[in-house]
Amino acid sequence: MTQSPEHRSARATAWSSLWLLTRRDLKVRYSTSLLGYLWSILDPLLMSLIYWFIFTQVFNRTVGESPYIVFLLTAMLPWVWFNGAVSDSTRAFLRDVKLVRSVALPRWIWVGRIVASKGIEFLLSLPVLVGFAVFSGASVGWGLLLFPLGAVLLAALILGIGLIVAPLTVFFRDFERAIKLLLRVLFYASPVIYGAGDLPHFAQPLAWLNPLSGIFSLFRAGFFPDQLDWGLVASSAGITAVLLVVGALVFRRSVGGVLKEL
Repeated sequence: MTQSPEHRSARATAWSSLWLLTRRDLKVRYSTSLLGYLWSILDPLLMSLIYWFIFTQVFNRTVGESPYIVFLLTAMLPWVWFNGAVSDSTRAFLRDVKLVRSVALPRWIWVGRIVASKGIEFLLSLPVLVGFAVFSGASVGWGLLLFPLGAVLLAALILGIGLIVAPLTVFFRDFERAIKLLLRVLFYASPVIYGAGDLPHFAQPLAWLNPLSGIFSLFRAGFFPDQLDWGLVASSAGITAVLLVVGALVFRRSVGGVLKEL
C-alpha cells in the first residue's frame, strides 16, 4: 500500500525531531562537564578494572575467558547502555513536562531519544574496547560481524522496556526506585562478569529467561567464539520481540492518561 505524502512527511518530521532531541540531550549532558563524554567511558572502564583486579589478582578466576578485561568490556559497555537507558526512561516524561504537553510529536520519541543518546555514548566508548583488545593481544574472528546485530537487538529491547516503564512511572512514582533496585539485581543475574555457560546447571534457566544473555553472546562472539550460543540468541530475540509488542500496546493505551496526569 502506497503511503500518502502527508504520512511520509509526518514520519520524516518524527525522525528529524528524534535526532534533534537526541543531540539536545547529549549537548545538555556534556556542556557543563569538564571531561565531557569521557564520563561515559570512565564508568564501565573503572568497573571492568575493579572486577578484573578481583578475579585475576585477588581470587583464582574460574569464570569467563582470557584476556579477561576484554571479556568484561564486551558485556560491560552494552550493560552501561542498557542500565542507563532503562533508568532514564523512568523520567522520560517527567524531565520535560512542558515540552511533552505542548509539542505535537509522537510520544514514543521521548523514550526513543533516550535509547538513541545512550546508544551514541555506547558507540563512543568502543575505542576503549579496541584499545584493550590490541594491548592484550586478543584474537578477532568472523563473529565480530555479529556486533551490529547485538546492538540492534539491544536497542529494540531497551525501547520495548522503556515504552512500558516511562508511562507507568508517571502513575506510580515509586516505580522509579523499584526499577533501579531491579537493575542492580539484574546486573549480577546477567552474564557480565561471567559467561552464560558458567552458570551451574540449576541456574541455567536464568540464562534462557534473560534476554541479555543471547545479546551479550553476540557482542562477545568476535573475541570469544565459544560464547556464541544461537539458542540463547533466538530466545533473546523472541523475548525482545514480545517486550517490544507489549511495550507498544501499554504505551498506546496509557499515553492519554499520562498527558492528563502530567
